[in-house]
Amino acid sequence: MKTRDIDIRDILHRELDKEFAYDIDTLIIDELGVCQGEARIDIAVVNGSLHGYEIKSDKDTLGRLPGQIETYNRVFDTVTIVTGSEHLDKVFSLVPGWWGISLATYVDSLDLFLQPVRNPQINDNVDAFSLTQFLWREELLHLVQRYELDKKVNKLPRFKIWDLLAEIVPVSELKVYVRACLKKRQNWRPGVQRTLNGD
Repeated sequence: MKTRDIDIRDILHRELDKEFAYDIDTLIIDELGVCQGEARIDIAVVNGSLHGYEIKSDKDTLGRLPGQIETYNRVFDTVTIVTGSEHLDKVFSLVPGWWGISLATYVDSLDLFLQPVRNPQINDNVDAFSLTQFLWREELLHLVQRYELDKKVNKLPRFKIWDLLAEIVPVSELKVYVRACLKKRQNWRPGVQRTLNGD
């Protein structure tokens, strides 16, 4: 029986909700846009790190995966790809060694089961400029103020502010700030934010 995206997403959400059920510092987001829409990660988990989950079911193709890999590598601390058995060998040959891999298979053709194949490792090459692209303008300007930059910076286009902040803010601090901003936002577009209490 071939796996489907909707079924993998459902069981992955159930496992994540269970894992972080008592962690009020965790936010789970569906379809998080990355690098100004270059890609959308299927599920992002935001807490003390930024972990992305990409789903490639048996009914999906891998045509977009190389581009997604390049984009996700710029911003996520860890990434796990969840795939069906038909793509497993190809996935191994495509994704970086630090990516985690989970296999989605049916047990007795009834119950879908996720089996970890390789645990994710930390990404040591997160790109500061790409991280700043997660930030909304008011969030960028707050960081400008924190670093006491020239007020003229406020009038610059966003891409110039991204570039400036990427040069002066340490990546480690930028990671913390971006995660905090993502968790503070109240006006996500409908259907994106998943809170752990079901709201």
